Amino acid sequence: QVQLVESGGGLVQPGGSLRLSCAASGFTFSLYAMSWYRQAPGKERELVASITSAGGSTNYADSAKGRFTISRDNAKNTVYLQMNSLKPEDTAVYSCKAYLKGLNYWGQGTQVTVSS
Repeated sequence: QVQLVESGGGLVQPGGSLRLSCAASGFTFSLYAMSWYRQAPGKERELVASITSAGGSTNYADSAKGRFTISRDNAKNTVYLQMNSLKPEDTAVYSCKAYLKGLNYWGQGTQVTVSS
């Protein structure tokens, strides 16, 4: 049974940091590229960051560059999103996705709220 379980969300003040985790099970994690997406209320889901299966290459949305870092630990079947210098506009539900050759698995998401 494929599972992706996100954690680490919460309420943080502007300028603060959070580290999201996405724990995977039920598939060969090390073969899959991973991404973090977010969806704010009333907005379309957007890609935040992605990382290749071995972790050798990453990509970021312009809004995330310089503030967010995606990483993975294939020994722990986990992908991370370190978010620094958070802004109110980063408020959204953050979800992870595993993908390989058109096969996609999604997590349920974790809420991130940036507010004073």
